[in-house]
Amino acid sequence: MSRFHKIWSIVCVLTSALLIAGCARPGTPDGGPYDETPPQVVGARPAEGAVGARSKTIEIYFDEFVKLENASEKIAISPPQINQPEIAANGRKITVKLIDSLKANTTYTIDFGDAIVDNNEGNPMGKYTYTFSTGDSISGFEVSGKVLNARNLEPIKGILVGLHADTTAQAFTSKPFDRMARTNGSGEFTIKGVAPAHYRIYALQDADGDFVYGQKSEMLAFSRADISPRSFPDQRADTIWRDSTHYDSIRMVKYTHFVPDDIVLLAFNENTLDRHLLKSERLVPEHFDVYFTAPSEHRPVIKGLNFDDSKIIAQYSEKNDTVIYWLSDTALVHTDTLSATLTYMENDTTGVLVERTDTLDFVSRLPRSRQLKLEEEAYKEWEKQQEKLKKKGKEYQTEMPPAPLNLTITGNGSLDLYDNIHFRSPEPLSEVDTSMFHLYIKEDTLYLPADYEIEPVEGSAMEYVLYGEWRPEQQYLLRVDSAAMKSIYGKVSQKVEQRFTIPSLDKYCTFTASITGRSDTLVIVELLNSGDNVVRSQRTEGGKANFFFVKPGSYYMRAFIDRNGNGEWDEGNYELDRQPEEVYYFPSPLTLRAKWDQEQEWNLLQTPLIKQKPLAITKQKPDKEKKIQNRNEERAKQWKK
Repeated sequence: MSRFHKIWSIVCVLTSALLIAGCARPGTPDGGPYDETPPQVVGARPAEGAVGARSKTIEIYFDEFVKLENASEKIAISPPQINQPEIAANGRKITVKLIDSLKANTTYTIDFGDAIVDNNEGNPMGKYTYTFSTGDSISGFEVSGKVLNARNLEPIKGILVGLHADTTAQAFTSKPFDRMARTNGSGEFTIKGVAPAHYRIYALQDADGDFVYGQKSEMLAFSRADISPRSFPDQRADTIWRDSTHYDSIRMVKYTHFVPDDIVLLAFNENTLDRHLLKSERLVPEHFDVYFTAPSEHRPVIKGLNFDDSKIIAQYSEKNDTVIYWLSDTALVHTDTLSATLTYMENDTTGVLVERTDTLDFVSRLPRSRQLKLEEEAYKEWEKQQEKLKKKGKEYQTEMPPAPLNLTITGNGSLDLYDNIHFRSPEPLSEVDTSMFHLYIKEDTLYLPADYEIEPVEGSAMEYVLYGEWRPEQQYLLRVDSAAMKSIYGKVSQKVEQRFTIPSLDKYCTFTASITGRSDTLVIVELLNSGDNVVRSQRTEGGKANFFFVKPGSYYMRAFIDRNGNGEWDEGNYELDRQPEEVYYFPSPLTLRAKWDQEQEWNLLQTPLIKQKPLAITKQKPDKEKKIQNRNEERAKQWKK
């Protein structure tokens, strides 16, 4: 190798080593600072705020490449578009192609929310709305507020909120909205581009995309009060920030205040589904079931065609939308197909309830041949077990006993003062011998007979309740003799013996809610757990709801105005112009302590409705605000280390 080549090789090696060392040295910039500048609009066609526009294609230009995030959820176009517009981001441009014809003398708004971010770092542009008009002026009023679930005051995300200049009740069910917006994660909405006029406002969880309340499954909210948008000059505090965590001062800034900005809409689902026969089935030989799509005050009537219908026991659900027909005759249980006519009430095409009769076949999923095979297998298994016992010289059975009736019994171990013991059978009962139930209370070391009553649960052939005169800190013994209960299939209950203790009064507290702010006497107060579920409920008397023997702990409190006095919260009805029953939340948690008698005064109207429900039990949390990540600042801190 020549001297030149040797020298050149050494230079190359040294150069490579220096480059590698330089790359390995920490703190050296690796491509320059991150882009933390949000995208900016540099132009549009038609121009933003243009009047007399005629083009249905809108192009918005930016100073850098952009993209859209969750466009279908965040972008709202007003007036609403029956045919879905085409919206796409391509390079430094967003294109919106409207399919519907443009309306004359109308302001159009395309509210992007915070869907626009830059393509590389995802820096959010912030809330952005593009506006143009087909007339000679821009309508610039705004209407804002919040949509809550009427039952639990949960913010509703993504529901449409719309205005109708036609203030008749028929507009909501026959015409698309004039203007609309969509709620965010806090249930908040702002309808922009509103012209001065009188409006009615609605919310709609639009299922079919026609912006009209036409399906009874759609959640809705309505107000019968007219609203008239207006504005006035106002000022608000503005914080001047030094950096992301420190501010220098607060100044007052002038702005245009649009009202109304405090509308509250309470959304609900109407309980007015059309009633039809949903399905019928016979999954097991012992019963067949009938299901309806909606409740009814009228119970269906069944007539057997190939069997005696007096041999069936009907078990109805609370609202008669499900019926279980138990077969009390074993001959019917063994019949693979049962035919019957079922007469019931259903809604016709006009929505009117009419009587209808269907002929139905109830075919067992477990035919008699399969039943016999299973019974034979069970007998052989029992016979095998008895033979093993006999060979070992142990006690064995000579006749296979009937299957036991497995009861579900509450109260084992501990029973609250306000509770009772429930006996639930998996199938209808034919005989109950109450003399075979025995309750004892422990006195010193002896168990002595205690007073009790046992009664069937009204409307049920499968449940009994034992009521006792419970004493705090006392131990009890419950004995139930074998065969105390017998089912319609001959199964008998087994012997039961269980002990339980009634807690001392020191384990409870008494709580009273003193209600003011409403003159209604029909108020029901509910104590809730941390999951927003009802633990106890109590109707007020004289403005007070008294809860006795409450377990200590942390609770929340809700109340509703029981207008019809049925003890249940009821939804609204648009056709009948009926709002849902009003609901209120106590804004703070309650800490109930053992051995304390606590009273809480509660003015239902003192706290604004939108601020009542505690955030701890609010399931719909606000949308996480998009922020620039300040990655350059973080990297600078790392370099300093």
